Amino acid sequence: MQMRDLFPMRAAAALAAASAAALVGGLGAAADAPPALATRIENHRFAPAEIRVPANTPVMLTVTNADKTPEEFDSPALKVEKVVAGGTSGVVRLRPLRPGQYPFTGEYHADTAHGVVIAQ
Repeated sequence: MQMRDLFPMRAAAALAAASAAALVGGLGAAADAPPALATRIENHRFAPAEIRVPANTPVMLTVTNADKTPEEFDSPALKVEKVVAGGTSGVVRLRPLRPGQYPFTGEYHADTAHGVVIAQ
């Protein structure tokens, strides 16, 4: 076997090692990722409207808007505003919260779209 024949084998071995390292590193990163929760907007209402999160822990909240019109996830208490177009999803990053209740509304349909995040 000549040296030029070894290069593809070495490159493949290096690629496999890098892939394995990325996978293991990715698993560690996933373990450190904040908890992921979800709510859905349908008929201009949030479901669930009561979202329980662990206190003092950042959280990723996915807001799926099943309506055809846009809605804004709005909460001065959470210091968050996120417009979610109809038929799409958006992610709201919640900072670590002290135990308590944090109301939110759908600003475009505040009469029906409202809820609360409860940190415990």
